[in-house]
Amino acid sequence: MTSAAPEEGYERGLGSRQVQMIAIGGAIGVGLFMGAGANIAKAGPSIILMYALAGVIIFFIMRALGELLLYRPVSGSFAEYAREFLGPFFGYVTGWTYWLMWVVTGMAELTAAAIYVHFWFPTIPQWVSALVFLVVLFGVNLISVKIFGEVEFWFSMVKVTAIIGMIVIGLGVLTLGFSDAGDTAAASNLWSHHGVFPNGIGDSLMTLQGVMFAYLAVELVGVTAGESEDPEKTLPKAINTLPWRILIFYVGALLVLLAVVKWTEFSAGESPFVHAFSKIGIPFAAGIVNFVVLTAALSSCNSGMYSTGRMLRDLASNSEAPGVFGKLNSRKTPAVGITVSVLLMGIGVVLNYVVPEKAFTYVTSVATAAGIWAWMMILISHIQYRRAVTAGRLPASSFPAPGGSAFSWVALIFLFLVTGMIAYDKDSRVSLYVGAGWAVCLVIGWFVLKSRGGTPQVTGAGAGAEGEREYVSK
Repeated sequence: MTSAAPEEGYERGLGSRQVQMIAIGGAIGVGLFMGAGANIAKAGPSIILMYALAGVIIFFIMRALGELLLYRPVSGSFAEYAREFLGPFFGYVTGWTYWLMWVVTGMAELTAAAIYVHFWFPTIPQWVSALVFLVVLFGVNLISVKIFGEVEFWFSMVKVTAIIGMIVIGLGVLTLGFSDAGDTAAASNLWSHHGVFPNGIGDSLMTLQGVMFAYLAVELVGVTAGESEDPEKTLPKAINTLPWRILIFYVGALLVLLAVVKWTEFSAGESPFVHAFSKIGIPFAAGIVNFVVLTAALSSCNSGMYSTGRMLRDLASNSEAPGVFGKLNSRKTPAVGITVSVLLMGIGVVLNYVVPEKAFTYVTSVATAAGIWAWMMILISHIQYRRAVTAGRLPASSFPAPGGSAFSWVALIFLFLVTGMIAYDKDSRVSLYVGAGWAVCLVIGWFVLKSRGGTPQVTGAGAGAEGEREYVSK
């Protein structure tokens, strides 16, 4: 079995500018542009507090990841740390589950993109649009890392510029009273329609599962920054600016949005941003916003294809996936892994054909459950790492998380509570059924690996050695 570094052979073309914008863009996606509509309808103005609360937890997770990445930058970081601090089985499960997260996230992005196309072409079936985007993005994704980074840079620039523009226009409506919404737009909309918690605190808390989906992909910077020329500077900067990104793009945008248009006018299945600008009545504004959110969905799906190919190659290099996934094409991209992942993303096209009204809910709940597992592994690995540092077995990271492992415990408890909410909700509960089936498949796969003698034996620094990984081959 090979013990080559997972990143060997890749084109190292991601500069600091690209990594920073990918980090910013990762916090702006379908979960905000599309998912916020259903969450607003359930929670009313309190949804702002839910996004802020979840944002704090995400920051704890990212600081834990940042400390691990600066301790030992590696490709496939989440799975690698799970292998080092929890054992080979957890690394194997984390790698495959993170891959699953991106596959189903790609389904969600395709679903959202198809819904956005309905804004202009209501007669086109959702599944047709989803299929077209899937094929186009597959073709685009088989490019070099440098081009991928540049494309994502400009996708993210469009999203960032649009959100800031939305906030500025919304503030203009509130302060100057122009547009068709000027007569009813007021800060009092945040509390005057049955209060901040119009449906009760319980219903507001139940939106946390959907809110957490909005933050999926923020950890992607850990994967891309591993190929950065200067991770010592790039990573801390990208992670430390996360609170500002959440404050502006989530809390700020929703504050303005719900002040301009009262929460009772929003509904699931429609972008709240498109609805708000249609209400304002600015010519072509709703169409422009719809184009921006379509760009956001396609950007995230493109990132998902990139991530799945990388994760499959990492798994292959750890003898946990077929060796063919470890091969690169002439453009130094893991084409086989991307192709297989895209074919599975095609299930999202089928869902859009069979249950178009619930496709987004189903795939987002599965993606959230898979993402929560990856975040839990980051937190538990961080807790184990901190114990090793305290005991003097490992060197301290140059980017320590504030409070040591205390906030990792807080975030871990929070994620368990969100998992309980997923189990309680009848629509999202399907993700746990899928998760149970997925767990059975992983366990079977693990025993097959063991029977062939190809499972990695970790003797890394987390186990008290020098950080080398050995493979047993029979």
